[in-house]
Amino acid sequence: VLEKPAIVVGGGAPEAYIANKLREYSNKLSGREQLAVQKFADALETIPLVLAENAGMDPIDTMTDLRSKQSKGNKWIGIDVKNTKVADLYKQDVIEPAVVKEAIMKAATDAACMILRIDDVIAASKSEMPKGGEGMGGMEGMPGMGGMPMGM
Repeated sequence: VLEKPAIVVGGGAPEAYIANKLREYSNKLSGREQLAVQKFADALETIPLVLAENAGMDPIDTMTDLRSKQSKGNKWIGIDVKNTKVADLYKQDVIEPAVVKEAIMKAATDAACMILRIDDVIAASKSEMPKGGEGMGGMEGMPGMGGMPMGM
């Protein structure tokens, strides 16, 4: 924090802001890329959504209000859990160290990328597996082993 003395507001405002910008960007994409960006935006909005739920606020109304106010350009709008409303948290001094938020975002993004890579490896290995019932091939001049399909 001392090396990088910067702050951001709390209350899920940065996550909501980034999610909003990602949704705008996703409109320029198509197919799987668009879906991936939209899902990442959904994941980011989990933070303000959970804050709203834990504060006893209606999550749907709160997220609708948050998105609406953020889309009008106020990036400081977040979940005010103390007063159970959507508000400008910069004016209320609800702040966090930027370096902490940056580390959290990086760790979450790295974890998501790792899961996607593992998923790609699993999908690729499934497409390379022999079809069920073919069995293992035999030695030269000998028949294959046959047997039950894989996965049984």
